[in-house]
Amino acid sequence: MLIFRSYAGPAVATFFISVFVLLMQFLWRYVDDLVGKGLEWHIIAKLLYYASFTFVPMALPLSILLASLMTFGNLGERYELVAIKAAGISLRKVMMPLIFLSVVLTAGAFFYSNTVFPYANLKFRTTLYDVRQKKLALNIREGMFYSGIEGYVMKIGKKAPDGVGIYDVVIYDHTDFMGNNKFTIADSGRMEQNANGDYLIITLFNGWNYEEMQGRDSEIKKPFQRTLFSEQVIKFDLTQFRLSRTNEEFFRNNFLMLSNKQLSEASDSISEDLLSRRKDFRTALLNYYEYLRTSQLLDSNSKAALPPKSGDILAGKNNRDKSMIVGAALGIARNVKQSFEFNKQAIRDKATLKAKYDIEWHRKFTLSIACLALFLIGAPLGAIIRKGGLGLPLVVSVLLFVVYHVISFTGEKAVKSGVMSAWKGMWISTIIFLPIGIWLSYKAATDSPLMESDSYKRFITNVLGFFRKKRSNNNEETGE
Repeated sequence: MLIFRSYAGPAVATFFISVFVLLMQFLWRYVDDLVGKGLEWHIIAKLLYYASFTFVPMALPLSILLASLMTFGNLGERYELVAIKAAGISLRKVMMPLIFLSVVLTAGAFFYSNTVFPYANLKFRTTLYDVRQKKLALNIREGMFYSGIEGYVMKIGKKAPDGVGIYDVVIYDHTDFMGNNKFTIADSGRMEQNANGDYLIITLFNGWNYEEMQGRDSEIKKPFQRTLFSEQVIKFDLTQFRLSRTNEEFFRNNFLMLSNKQLSEASDSISEDLLSRRKDFRTALLNYYEYLRTSQLLDSNSKAALPPKSGDILAGKNNRDKSMIVGAALGIARNVKQSFEFNKQAIRDKATLKAKYDIEWHRKFTLSIACLALFLIGAPLGAIIRKGGLGLPLVVSVLLFVVYHVISFTGEKAVKSGVMSAWKGMWISTIIFLPIGIWLSYKAATDSPLMESDSYKRFITNVLGFFRKKRSNNNEETGE
């Protein structure tokens, strides 16, 4: 129970800290899409709520690594590990309950990634898409042109202190897509919204309407039409500023919103389509070359087929015939090249899409196994470092986590570019870290000198002493 209590506190605390840090990174990344749109607090809260669930698969391995480092660092710093070993309990027995807990967390992480994560990602991505598509909130400032309302550009010279009265109003009407051929000016007016906020109602006083009378099919401009008014009401639709909710079905087939079974089925379908495209592409190219091999050039004068010739097939042709023959050959070559480039790009895009599905399928396993691999590295390193708290363990854990994800990201990029297969690129970080963790755990369980920090100090001291001695011998030989 002592080990569990020592481990549970740091694990829970670092997990929530990691999620919070990732949330702050998300806000920093999308701050331009959230600010100035008049979003209700519950929309932002819902977005952050769903986003926090999508960060769990990344935050959990980091929290396990940091918690294991802190736990065994604290035990080593307070000499509790020494007392446990003196009581005849090996470090292997001390680590075994936490290894079992890590295995359980690994299974739970896979279940979470396969069931909860796709649903949370669907909600998060659709909400984020709607927020990013929402227009900026209505904010008409004094003395500045405002074009946020679709089809209109307006400028208000001055606003009254009550926020309703307006003065020196200019409104350009672009709803007919004919340029600045219709506009309104007024000395004063009132600007207010209706009860449910669906419309902005501007009532203008003492102004003029100007319109350039011009037909759509005529280039002859007709005279201006100028109309004086003492009062005029213009109504603007504000429903475009509301947050419209997108149908989630449009995003449901995205690779980030699928379980492993669905990802596997989708990848198989893409593979069949990819094989079919490659087969059709190969057949089309062979047909092009077969046509070139069997075709015969026609004499422009007799219109009769000429027998195939060896050597220069343009020999004996006049310049006009040569030009026609070369032009026809170049046309065929261009068609073949365009067809080749189009089909190659289509096949490449399809292969990249398949790689994304395969990457996501493997990611659900690798992020889960990372919980066990990083624990097996963190616990022995904590016993080596013998430092608790959030100082040195935090630095070491962040460094290891960054290295792990750099390797993972490099492998993922290699898979997307077609350099590696999906299982190699996605499992390369686990293949590197898991054996290291098992080796470190074995060394810790067998009380190897590797686990004693004093042995490293002695090794460094001996190396430095060797170089000092060698340097002094060289100085004696040279007589310095």
